[in-house]
Amino acid sequence: MTDIAFSPSKPSFSPLRLQTRSYAWQAAAIVIGTLFLALLSQIEVPMVPVPVTMQAFAVTLVGALYGWRLGAITIIAWLVEGAVGLPVLSGGAGGAAHFVGPTGGYLFAFPLVGALVGWLAERGWNGSRVLLAFAGMVLGNLACLVLGTAWLAVMIGLEQAIAFGFLPFLVGGLLKSALGAATLKLFWSNKADPAGA
Repeated sequence: MTDIAFSPSKPSFSPLRLQTRSYAWQAAAIVIGTLFLALLSQIEVPMVPVPVTMQAFAVTLVGALYGWRLGAITIIAWLVEGAVGLPVLSGGAGGAAHFVGPTGGYLFAFPLVGALVGWLAERGWNGSRVLLAFAGMVLGNLACLVLGTAWLAVMIGLEQAIAFGFLPFLVGGLLKSALGAATLKLFWSNKADPAGA
């Protein structure tokens, strides 16, 4: 089990190697990341009170590829775009009202989810170990569901929140986690040095 120890202390984990790039590269990565998040937010299956989207998949993937710091910054930048009214949230929505409605808890959870998955990826839970990558994605999706459901429970009660904001999304979370782990594995299969430089 020492194979899954939390290391390295100096993160050099990503096939994108953003942590070694200039600030200009990192700024460009943030812009690209917010566009990616906005694009995947448009893939939506309407449900009440919270729709099923590819947002959580995008959030966990950005965290895993960018690392916890740059991933969280990118996700926050995307949320700020949404809060000021840009149509970057699910279904092309934007505006501060989405942050105080039923979806608010999920939105506020996203930077934490990206940071968690990124932190795990920096410690080997990435495409070089696909089962750990899957486990990291599952933990990220679960954290999102728990935090989002807790927010929703304040509005509609715990029982209703679990019934409408948690249980319907479990299978989707597992599928998105598998897709995320497979995507990370594809990145690693094109990488010359799986352990990082």
